[in-house]
Amino acid sequence: MLARDWYYTQRRRLGLDSAVASIYDRHDDSDLRARAALTMLGVQPGWRVADIGCGNGVLAVEAALMGAQVDAIDISPAMLALAKIQASDRRVALRTQPAGLLSFAYQPGSYDLIVSEFALHHLPDFWKAVALARIHAALKPGASFYLRDIVFVSMPDGVDRDVEGWADFSIKNHEFDRDSVVTHMRDEYSTFGWVIERMLTDVGFTLVSADYHAPLHGTYLLRKPKSGEQS
Repeated sequence: MLARDWYYTQRRRLGLDSAVASIYDRHDDSDLRARAALTMLGVQPGWRVADIGCGNGVLAVEAALMGAQVDAIDISPAMLALAKIQASDRRVALRTQPAGLLSFAYQPGSYDLIVSEFALHHLPDFWKAVALARIHAALKPGASFYLRDIVFVSMPDGVDRDVEGWADFSIKNHEFDRDSVVTHMRDEYSTFGWVIERMLTDVGFTLVSADYHAPLHGTYLLRKPKSGEQS
């Protein structure tokens, strides 16, 4: 087998991680939104849950407060430091793992739920598919995957309009500056929603729902079929 010197380097943007972490070190209603999402997903005490690209750990902490055994996974040491502070403040236990979508450690068929929010777009499309296949393998049959990401809803002829709308939305609603929006468009790897849907179903997921909301945001609920079920 070839050595993995050809494998995609997830850590190439780590020089930005402290600056990015500062964006998320805020007090807002993110805990309420995380709790609502986890309630919708039916999280139960004792579930094994992974939050891949956990950021400041808000969702991971909320899952732990609901009685889940949670792995908070992020490629960024700065983000994991924030997650540990959140867990300490809320007096819950998290297992943290300094890894990304392509490198997180798992036992096959071990998770009841995996969540990943706004992390997949950091990978080129080939590596997105590799990451999604790894997530599929890590889930128990019948378990769910909840994905949120920045995606293009329109076709290429609408990109200029949509990007400008997303830039305005992000600046007004999330306090991002225009430089961060420009950096995302130029240096990161958002793709079309229909491409994401095809990747998800091709690796074996059943697409339960796809919700395209706000400029360039998509939310997907997936299920790993049980043995004998078709995806």
